[in-house]
Amino acid sequence: MSHALPFRTPEPIPTESFTDATLAVRRIEEIYERNTAFLREHFDRYRRGEMPPARVRAHYPFVRIATGTHVRHDSRLSYGFVAGPGVYDTTVTRPDIFRRYLTEQIALLVQNHGVPVEIGESDEPVPIHFAYKRDINIETAGHRADGVPSDRPLRDLFDTPDLADMDDGIVNGMPGRHAGRARPLALFRAARIDYSLHRLRHYTGTGPEHFQNFVIFTNYQFYVDAFARIGRQRMAEGDPDYVAFVEPSDMVWRNSRLGGKGAEGSPPERMPQMPAFHLVEPGLGGITMINIGTGPSNARNITDHVAVLRPHAWLMLGHCAGLASSQQLGDYVLAHGYAREDHVLDQDLPLWVPIPALAEMQVALEQAVGRVTGLSGFDLKRVMRTGTVVSVDNRNWELGDHDATIRRLSLSRAIALDMESATIAANGFRFRVPYGTLLCVSDKPLHGEIKLAGMAGEFYRQRVGQHLEIGLKALETLRTQERERLHSRKLRSFVEVAFQ
Repeated sequence: MSHALPFRTPEPIPTESFTDATLAVRRIEEIYERNTAFLREHFDRYRRGEMPPARVRAHYPFVRIATGTHVRHDSRLSYGFVAGPGVYDTTVTRPDIFRRYLTEQIALLVQNHGVPVEIGESDEPVPIHFAYKRDINIETAGHRADGVPSDRPLRDLFDTPDLADMDDGIVNGMPGRHAGRARPLALFRAARIDYSLHRLRHYTGTGPEHFQNFVIFTNYQFYVDAFARIGRQRMAEGDPDYVAFVEPSDMVWRNSRLGGKGAEGSPPERMPQMPAFHLVEPGLGGITMINIGTGPSNARNITDHVAVLRPHAWLMLGHCAGLASSQQLGDYVLAHGYAREDHVLDQDLPLWVPIPALAEMQVALEQAVGRVTGLSGFDLKRVMRTGTVVSVDNRNWELGDHDATIRRLSLSRAIALDMESATIAANGFRFRVPYGTLLCVSDKPLHGEIKLAGMAGEFYRQRVGQHLEIGLKALETLRTQERERLHSRKLRSFVEVAFQ
């Protein structure tokens, strides 16, 4: 005998057409806030011991566009238009975070195609966990809040996250067309975004609303400590570009120029797995730094989640093994190619896919090295080389077959080796996020200069400040450029979604 319950849903909101992007996003907010509040209200009753008389369900908002022509008004952009005649849609979430982004993307669609967009309620249910902006933080194994066992598990009463519906098929170029279904309008649908937003809070200790559009990944706490000192100092000195500095547990330092007086909030009892820090600029134009730890698995994990925020660029700053005899400890490596021996993306992005260097990122990084070191032209080669960076999944690669290792590294023309850079670049390519890598040589194991504890500590103290300053200057240069130059066609295929 079936125990399925009928559905209890909020009153439907009719689908409506909009040519004004601001009004369209306002309708998205109305649907989202009403539907998630509906779920929270019924879940609170369930927690108090009230069994819902029917299965409770509410849906995400959708954005849809239908066009009957290949014509678009502006062919210069690499995004903001659909591939051809047809119906395209996506579900959306958290308009409080994505308001500016959604407004821009919808405005481009209307402008480029000369037709309205439709906003309405989709058929994609909101999982109860995602109706809360923070973790609902309760046991969901079928028990009431008062400890009395429920006669029905939570998933019989509310929709719960279904990972089968959250794959990256659109990202990987396999959107899975179905007869009668609209084609995708964005890389991620709503539940996939919500999943990553919750993961970001879990891993980094800060809310996703604090993440900025320019991101630095590093594999050493030294860099994060230096970034935190810079952030606090800029707030104390009234930096004109940034309004706040945010640390894990959402501890906020506000700009003294705007009346800030020290930290608001308390530091975490213990640091999260991948602590994040944010120099906040109005409009999310600031800089986020994340200590991702060691290894390609971590690098993939965090970039899988940061990507849903659609950052304008991300950059890897870290240490590497120098492979050329002419390199010195402390020299910089600007990656212009990657040999991918990390293996964490092999199924989603095969090794035959090239990961190109991006001119805008390369130029910004090289110019920043020159500005910070005071060197230019041929003299810049004293402290920086461009070349192939190899990323491996074996931290003890030096202990393998020495002759085979030398041959592989020589054939790839590699000048540096680490464990994260190729993963971050490859996932940037995969997610259409501009990427770059600037590493600092901390050891030369093939030439007898291995990393030892005392030597490493002294090296880090000497080099971290300058390296971080270079990364910050590069991103601050990119912030002043037109976004269209960064989000160029080289990161997009010949059949792409419209949203950047």
